[in-house]
Amino acid sequence: MELLKKLCKIHAPSGEEEVLRNFLIDYIKNNQSNWKTKPTLYFGKGFQDNLILVFGKPNVAVFAHMDSIGFTVKYNNEIIKIGGPKTNEGITLIGKDSKGDIEGKIFKKDKKIYIEFDRIIDRGTSLTYKIDFRENDDFIQSAYIDNRLGIYNTLEIAKNIENGILVFSTWEEHGGGSVGYLGKFIQEKYNVSKALISDITWITEGVKHGKGCVISLRDSGIPRKSFVNKIINIIKANKIPFQLEVEDAGGSDGNGLQKSDYPWDWCFIGAAEDNVHSPDEKVHKKDIESMIKIYNLLLKEL
Repeated sequence: MELLKKLCKIHAPSGEEEVLRNFLIDYIKNNQSNWKTKPTLYFGKGFQDNLILVFGKPNVAVFAHMDSIGFTVKYNNEIIKIGGPKTNEGITLIGKDSKGDIEGKIFKKDKKIYIEFDRIIDRGTSLTYKIDFRENDDFIQSAYIDNRLGIYNTLEIAKNIENGILVFSTWEEHGGGSVGYLGKFIQEKYNVSKALISDITWITEGVKHGKGCVISLRDSGIPRKSFVNKIINIIKANKIPFQLEVEDAGGSDGNGLQKSDYPWDWCFIGAAEDNVHSPDEKVHKKDIESMIKIYNLLLKEL
């Protein structure tokens, strides 16, 4: 879990994914010699802070968003949300502005949210949760498991990919916006129109810890049933544990693909966590194991 711990600690809220993208580029260049297939990398001009890896002759693309929730400093140390973070008083936030490092606790006053700090922080400074990464025999717990675990999954499956595309996207937590043009590039250059969404979902009354990775039948978006059924049949035939999810809220890069001008078949597949969008997100290790097995299988079978 050391790689996941490193990923969780990288400051990359929506709009500031460049640092994480650069970490991934360095990681890939340092490790690809041990992978089954060496990928072609696309980034830089025309891709903003996104990153695409192409292996062999791809048939499926895996999307994992790099950004996290967080906060932006407004005026007089008032803070406003990036995405939908929990804002309980006493939560510790960290960041950095022109005057140095920042660490302070959330407090509330007159229905507004503030960070407690001994000076005025530069306007526009982003803040994220302070990381306390915990691990035992069964669970991992930390801020930003969503979606650093989705990224960890893609880096694990990258070791064995012969044919496929890995996409590291931006802005997902705050409305999305990058997967439309990334999808356009992928379809026009590689004629790939099947997507798996490597992201993290919720523990609910119907989804439990340790029962396997979650296949989402729907959330705020509805994928094409025939594609999802094909995925479920492949997984069942290979006897990998999984759970089915039906929700009426939440979304992912899959929603962005569905709303684009290109015909995508997509399915959200990810481990479920407790304490969503808080400093204490919690995932069972068996569900991580199931997630990695399912992605390795589907990249070969779809």
